[in-house]
Amino acid sequence: MKKKLLIGALALALMASVCPAAYALASAEGETGAAEAVVAAAVLRQGSTGGEVKEVQRRLKKWGYYSGSVDGIFGSGTKKAVISFQKKNGLTADGVVGKATYKALGMTDSYNALVSGGSSGGASSSDLYLLAKTIYAEGRGEPYTGQVAIGAVILNRVKSSSFPNTVAGVVYQPGAFTAVSDGQINLEPNQTAYNAARDALNGWDPSYGSLYYYNPAIATSSWIFSRPTVTVIGNHVFAK
Repeated sequence: MKKKLLIGALALALMASVCPAAYALASAEGETGAAEAVVAAAVLRQGSTGGEVKEVQRRLKKWGYYSGSVDGIFGSGTKKAVISFQKKNGLTADGVVGKATYKALGMTDSYNALVSGGSSGGASSSDLYLLAKTIYAEGRGEPYTGQVAIGAVILNRVKSSSFPNTVAGVVYQPGAFTAVSDGQINLEPNQTAYNAARDALNGWDPSYGSLYYYNPAIATSSWIFSRPTVTVIGNHVFAK
């Protein structure tokens, strides 16, 4: 195996020195393949699992297409509900949740992740994209650690039984985030926000398990001041 890898590496090196254009084409094809893999992974079909499936199930159940459990498992019941939804909305009734179905479901961030092919700042999933958007909208002027902490709070809420169990559900919960209310959630995140989102998704939690954060200089809710303070980062107090 090592011999084969060495031969492959030498072949690429020779291609780069003898024919740079061919090497560039091979590299581009590799990047294209990676982007296509990202898109393929983002498409939901029978057998898929995870938070995106839960959000699809939640919406279909709310609209009367789905009667099963919102368990994040794309089984035959979910497929049947997706087909019914697709027929009702004039889509190809294949039971697969791709660009058109995401768009019809109103799952804008999932749709954007597919359209971008994973190229927007390195985003590889709609959770990463939405988390980065929320971090940018809520804390782009905060220290980097504070931005990661904002992402961690969102993920802590996903894990908590007191909040919705998806990133989209948490972010768009009515009244939860000022950025959603004032429209700043629609701003495109920068690379720093993407990096902070990745760090939060990878387990870094500078908020130490906090479920809330607020800026005491502008907060108007007396209730939030009653929450036990865990830490302060930049302008934000993080609390449980």
